[in-house]
Amino acid sequence: MEIIGYKYTNEQDAINARKQCADYYGLPISPEDVTQYWVDYETAEFDNPVFWYIVYDASIEQILGQPTTFEVAVNYLF
Repeated sequence: MEIIGYKYTNEQDAINARKQCADYYGLPISPEDVTQYWVDYETAEFDNPVFWYIVYDASIEQILGQPTTFEVAVNYLF
């Protein structure tokens, strides 16, 4: 499956990018809020090597920069 977004080779980089977006938008407003992050990351667990990614949204381009296009393996057996 083709994804437009941000690809990370380790989970900590994806966590840091998620935090950058949350900080930019002032999230969470309080620890009890339902919305803790502006975006979340996914794991491409069927790819070798495994990587982590955030799907592109226009609201995060100014934070994370220009997105790239990449492939993510999908397991259709679920």
